[in-house]
Amino acid sequence: MSLFRVWAPGARELAVMVHGRSLALERGEGGWWSAEVAETRPGDDYAFRVDGEGPFPDPRSAWQPQGVHGPSRLVDHAAFRWSDGGWRAGPLEAAVLYEAHAGTFSPLGTFASAIPYLDHLVALGITHLELMPVAAFPGRHGWGYDGVALFAPHEPYGGPQGLKQLVDACHARGLAVILDVVYNHLGPSGNYLGRFGPYFTSRYQTPWGPALNLDGPDSDEVRRYLCDNAVQWLRDYHLDGLRLDAVHALADASAEPFLEQLAREVDELEAALERPLVLIAESDLNDPRLVRPREAGGFGLHAQWSDDFHHALHAWLTGEREGYYADFGRLADVARALEHAYVLTGGYSRHRRRRHGRPACGLSGHRFLAYAQNHDQVGNRPAGDRLGAVLSEGQLRIAAALVFTSPFLPLLFQGEEWGARTPFPYFTDHDDPELARAVGAGRRREFAALGRSEVPDPQDPETYRSARLDWSEPERPPHAGLLQWHQRLIALRRRVPELRDGRRDRLGLQFDEGGRWLRFERGPLTVAVNAAPEPRRVPLPRPHARVALAAPAPLSWDAGSVTLAADAVAILER
Repeated sequence: MSLFRVWAPGARELAVMVHGRSLALERGEGGWWSAEVAETRPGDDYAFRVDGEGPFPDPRSAWQPQGVHGPSRLVDHAAFRWSDGGWRAGPLEAAVLYEAHAGTFSPLGTFASAIPYLDHLVALGITHLELMPVAAFPGRHGWGYDGVALFAPHEPYGGPQGLKQLVDACHARGLAVILDVVYNHLGPSGNYLGRFGPYFTSRYQTPWGPALNLDGPDSDEVRRYLCDNAVQWLRDYHLDGLRLDAVHALADASAEPFLEQLAREVDELEAALERPLVLIAESDLNDPRLVRPREAGGFGLHAQWSDDFHHALHAWLTGEREGYYADFGRLADVARALEHAYVLTGGYSRHRRRRHGRPACGLSGHRFLAYAQNHDQVGNRPAGDRLGAVLSEGQLRIAAALVFTSPFLPLLFQGEEWGARTPFPYFTDHDDPELARAVGAGRRREFAALGRSEVPDPQDPETYRSARLDWSEPERPPHAGLLQWHQRLIALRRRVPELRDGRRDRLGLQFDEGGRWLRFERGPLTVAVNAAPEPRRVPLPRPHARVALAAPAPLSWDAGSVTLAADAVAILER
């Protein structure tokens, strides 16, 4: 026997279709409908009819084996045999994160096929695997940010069973797992939530369509839907945290914002499960309230992505100034990002044509993630080309050194550690021809405005295939050398506690804008960078005993200075 429940406050009648029969549900309090149906068990398919229309998949479906338009399937989460009973994720403060896309990380693009490559992450020194969204979306492959069945792992990746196998395998190797979830919008195709209730509001719009109803009439159940979704991932799939996509697009004027409610409920779940759980936000607001404790008037999230760090580093090294890079480009911006996390802290933004941000006073560097690349910053380029397409090997080593010696939590994007040549363009597999044409045309218009005409067709299967990692690359130069560089940086971070202390107030930073050199301290280490096309002499604050890590070796060094070759970095140790 199974209990079928669904929230549909405006419906006149509601029925579940199972075993070829249509059985009426009874209306209860708060707009919830329910019925117990005999002779049903996990593995049975079902769907709902609302006021005679449908069938529609369950808004809380845990399994969509026939895709987002097909029936839902019952799942018994307790049936999976976990082997991670004693697992506890390590502290986020010591994390080294690795963002991966399940469909392109391995040649077959499934949860199970990713497992043999986990040992590579362990050898690299990764502590947390961060998966791009896996909630079911239309078609076979895509980035996952147009998910519509938020409770159901994407079937082409391996569905519920496959995701559990991957998480269990990660935990067996000492890897925590964080999942990217999208609560600011749903995709346009296969989105049936509006047939059941007021999940969306016309009072706000997001860049991707209607906003979810977080503060209007009947919004309590919409928030309950999202909070329960988060709990499902953390509890039933043993995930160690969630990355919250684009929280600046959550339209919410509540006294207790949805994000604060979510953080509170995750803290309660953490206490019940007796294992650490984390929430990491993506936001372009430069608002430290996201990660301030609730007792201090914040939302209580654990950390957030630091796009200012990325933009400053990228614009300085590449010279690019298009779009949001218009606010960056000076070495002073890199220095400011290292010391303040945000570059824009209330000053004027040329890109936005207004003042932007506020200072992150008193917050540890552990509250921010630093990265030179991620899925957005690679995939939002016209061809999805990586940094290796525009930077030299020396410049790539500089970027990595600044990420891993910063006061922040370092994050790598899949393949970055070996300078992968495979691009990561935007790709889709929409089954609606009109939607497919609209997405492709929209992307071409977006980049035509920037004077870029060559944009891969997102629907072309080759666009997707081009994004698959080439796992033969790490075995040959120059990739093998870059991989070793990242391994040594991560090992150094693990060996020297001050690299993990999150202190932004002890950098002793000095730089020369015209000379393109930068120097700062992390405990017993001094990081010296020369991004000029010729050698530079970089002053040192005190004598050092040895070179901990360098690429290439310093041309010379003494008690008062170090001379670096062009595009070089040296980490000296007292």
